[in-house]
Amino acid sequence: MSKALNKLRGRFSGDMGEMMKEFSSSIDIDKEMIPEDIWGNQAHVLMLAKKGIIEKKDAKKILKALEKAKEDFLKGKFMLNEELEDVHMNVEAYVTELIGEDAGGKIHTARSRNDQVLTDTRLHLRARVIEVEEHIIHLQKTFVSIAKKSTEKVMPGYTHTQQAQPITLGFWATAYASILNRDLERLRKAYENINRSPLGACALAGTSFAIDRRLTARLLGFDDVIEHSLDAISSRDFIIETLGALAILSSNLSRLSEELILFSTNEFGILELSDEYTTGSSIMPQKKNPDFAELSRGMTGYIYGALMQLLVTLKALPLGYNRDFQEDRVLLWKSINRVKMMLSALNGTLSTAKFKEERMRELAGGNYSTATELANYLVREEKLPFRKSHEITAKVVKELYCKKKDFEDLKLTKNILEKHDIDISLKELKNLLDPENAVRLNHSLGSTSPKEVERMIKELTANTIDAKEEIRKRQERINKAKKLTEKMIKSEKCLD
Repeated sequence: MSKALNKLRGRFSGDMGEMMKEFSSSIDIDKEMIPEDIWGNQAHVLMLAKKGIIEKKDAKKILKALEKAKEDFLKGKFMLNEELEDVHMNVEAYVTELIGEDAGGKIHTARSRNDQVLTDTRLHLRARVIEVEEHIIHLQKTFVSIAKKSTEKVMPGYTHTQQAQPITLGFWATAYASILNRDLERLRKAYENINRSPLGACALAGTSFAIDRRLTARLLGFDDVIEHSLDAISSRDFIIETLGALAILSSNLSRLSEELILFSTNEFGILELSDEYTTGSSIMPQKKNPDFAELSRGMTGYIYGALMQLLVTLKALPLGYNRDFQEDRVLLWKSINRVKMMLSALNGTLSTAKFKEERMRELAGGNYSTATELANYLVREEKLPFRKSHEITAKVVKELYCKKKDFEDLKLTKNILEKHDIDISLKELKNLLDPENAVRLNHSLGSTSPKEVERMIKELTANTIDAKEEIRKRQERINKAKKLTEKMIKSEKCLD
């Protein structure tokens, strides 16, 4: 057994079994958190030295060894010992082997692996959340770019997957940009709860050492500390909140995927996907399959499952650390990786897709899609109650349908209206039933009219700029904290 691991088994008479070692190891789960573990160690040791809990000469040795560990990791030379239970013991063993147990053995003073793993997780998670937010912003910008060029390009709008009313491609694109705004808001809120320090909570009850938890929080760029030690090490709600935000985001991306799949079929014919984001068939030479969108739909199920699995894991756990918690990062990191892939693939697909304007116009003007405008006209001009105008319009549609005609047959439509004592000129009727004019008439707040879409584009663009600025400020805070930690490591006076 590893010498470092053996140090944890002073109470035991025998060694840990091989199966237990393999079963309990979290190295594969947490190996990407090694930089955060090193940084967390640095902050902790600086605090211990400043508070006089460990001697400065020992702190300097530990900090020097941690710098060497960081250099080796960046060069790909930091080798993990599979016999050790986790990355924390690997980093500690590295330090101890480099400078000896007398100094290295002090690195874990006034700390537990319980608060240590949570510190690492929060440090790593906040960076990953920022990555997801940046991907969302890229996708938003693609939607806004499509919208700017398409404020008057009509397409069918759907309810119940049936043609409903004419809208514009710009209106459709800004809808998704608007949806993604809320996804950003949810992740921003999750970030606030993620970015709080549990370090110093120790195993569950705090410590009798005179530590400074606010100093370590500042050195690690946390916005605050989680004061209650038992709460700090017992809770995983920040992970649930993140997975919840990712699940809702995935749901929105899956709905987009579904529309791209439908729109690219021959039956809809609204969209042509580029060769770059489609695949072929092993047997049918003519096929061009939207596999990326189907995979995104499938990945959404994994995100839902991750959220539900963690909720089920937590539902009956007593307060305090429980090893069940080890599963949280498996679910979390894989979910984030999948969401990032979905965002990248969908962004690339939309950026290279070709919307077929003639087909969109054809569908937008068919299937009596402007019937609502006819009903509204009867209310405005004929002063009819809406229910009466709805009834008359429905009868017009029914008679046209029975004669296999559409609103394009203006004379027949006019004749049917006259049966209901509605007199309207052909010119006025043509203008009313034209899909381009129908979208212009819908000028209420947030509607499909070109002017409203243009206004929303400006707001969405401003929101994107604000979101990028918020991310920049957060990243700047993290970078300042890293620089402060590095400055204190290099300056002997900072240890005083």
